[in-house]
Amino acid sequence: MKKLIVVLAGLAVIVWGMFFFMNRQPQTPEPVDQIPIEEPDTGEIESPVLADDSTLPIPPLLEDTDPSPDRAEFRIIAQNGTKEFVPGVQTDTMGYNGNYLGPVIRTRRGEDVAINIENRINGEMTTIHWHGLEVGGEDDGGPHSGIQPGETWTPEFTIDQPAATLWYHPHPESNTGRQVYKGLAGLFIIDDEVSDSLDIPKEYGINDIPLVIQDKRFREDGTFEYILGGPDIMFGIQGNVILANGEIEPYLNVEKGLMRFRILNGSNATIFELGLDNDQSFHQIASDGGFLEEPVEMNRLVLGPSERAEILIDFSDYEDGEIVRLANQDWSIMEFVVDGGRENDLSVPVTLAEIDRLDPQDASRTREFVFLGMGPNVNINGKQFDMDRIDEVVSLGDTEIWVVSNQSGMGMMGGTVHPFHAHGTQFQILDLNGNPPAANETGWKDSFVVYPGETVRAIATFKKTGVFMYHCHILEHEDAGMMGQFVVE
Repeated sequence: MKKLIVVLAGLAVIVWGMFFFMNRQPQTPEPVDQIPIEEPDTGEIESPVLADDSTLPIPPLLEDTDPSPDRAEFRIIAQNGTKEFVPGVQTDTMGYNGNYLGPVIRTRRGEDVAINIENRINGEMTTIHWHGLEVGGEDDGGPHSGIQPGETWTPEFTIDQPAATLWYHPHPESNTGRQVYKGLAGLFIIDDEVSDSLDIPKEYGINDIPLVIQDKRFREDGTFEYILGGPDIMFGIQGNVILANGEIEPYLNVEKGLMRFRILNGSNATIFELGLDNDQSFHQIASDGGFLEEPVEMNRLVLGPSERAEILIDFSDYEDGEIVRLANQDWSIMEFVVDGGRENDLSVPVTLAEIDRLDPQDASRTREFVFLGMGPNVNINGKQFDMDRIDEVVSLGDTEIWVVSNQSGMGMMGGTVHPFHAHGTQFQILDLNGNPPAANETGWKDSFVVYPGETVRAIATFKKTGVFMYHCHILEHEDAGMMGQFVVE
C-alpha cells in the first residue's frame, strides 16, 4: 500500500510538471525581457549589448568547378568556427565553407550534380540532407549517410523538379538540433525555363535576396550555447534574439521598385509571423517546392521551422532614405532602406506557373501519421525512431494520401505544434480539418505545420527509390525520436 501511494504521488508530480510546461509554451519567440530562460549553471540571461546596424550579409553562390554545360560539381566543407554576433565577443559556431551558415548552391532543372562534402568538424559525425530535393534515398543525406570526421561523401543526382528555393542542413541521428543551431545550414536554389521567363527580380544579391531567419538564445555576454532545459525538451529551443543571415538587426539597401526575398525559417522550433512594421501588403509567389499558380497578396506570412516562401515587396512609393522594418509580430528583424538612386519598373505578375494537380481518386492508398506524446516521449503512431526498422513501404510511382494529425495534448493540457516533413517528395495539401488550404498553401509543400487537434491531408507521388525519413521538424523532437522511415521500392 505504501509503495502504491509513493507511485501515485510520483505520477501526480509528473502530470503537474507536464501541465506546467504545456501551459507556458510559446509558439513564436518573445522579446528577451519576456522569456524565462532556463540553462544549467548560467544564471538568468539578459539581452546582450548589440552592435550598431550592420549590412545584411549575402551568402555567396558556391562555385561550380565543372565547366560542362549540363553538369555541376561543388565542394562543401563542414567545419567548426567562431563568429562575433556581438562586438568583441567570439561565439563557437559551425559553418559550411566558413564560420556560420553556408554558401548558396544554385543549379538548373535537368542538370547532373555532384557534391563533395568533407567533414572537418572536431570529433562529430555529420550528414547533409537536401531538404525538399527529390533524389534517391542513397543521396538524400539522412542519418544513414553519416560522414565521419576527416571523411568525404560525394552524392550524385540529376535535378528533376521545378524551380524552387530549397535548403541543406545536417541530419545525424540525435544530433541534428545542435548542429543546425550552431550554424550548419544553407540555401539550395533551382532554376528552370519557367523561372527564366517570369518578369520578376532575378539579380542575385541585388533585388533577389536570400534571407535565412533564425532565433538564438543569447547570454548577456553575447554568446549562445546549445544547452537544453526542461521547456526546450518539451517544445524545442526558442531564442531571445532573431538573426537574419547570421546578423542581429541588419539593414539592406533596397531598390525603389520591386524586391524579391527568398525566406527560410531556419529555426529549430520557432514559428514566425512575418510582416512589415507599417502593415504594407506584399505578394507571396512561391512556397517550399516552387512557384504558386498566381501571386497571393497578404500582410502576414506564417512560416514554421523548415518552411520557405518567396515574396515580392514593392518599394516604389517610398522616398530616398525611407526605412521599412521586417518584423516577427512586433519584434524587429531587419531594416529595408530605400535607395532612390536604384530603381526598377518591375511589377507583380498576374500568373506564375502551372501546377499539375494530383487527383485523390488516383491515390493507391491512404496512410495515417499521428503525432503523440510530450517531452522525451514524443513519437509518431506510438513508435520512436529506430534506424533498423522500416515503418512504411511505398511502391515506386504510386500516388498516396497521407493524413497527419496532432494528438500530442492530454485533455485540458493542450498540446504542442508539430511541423511535418517527409524526405524525397513534394506534397499538395488537400485540406486542413476538412477545409481547403489557404491560397498560399496550394502549391508544392515538403513541410507543413500541424497544430494541436488539427488533421492535415496531403497527397504526393513517390518518384525516387530508397529509404527516406518523415518526422517533426522541431529538431529537438526529431532528435528525441519523433521520426520514422519509409522505403520506396
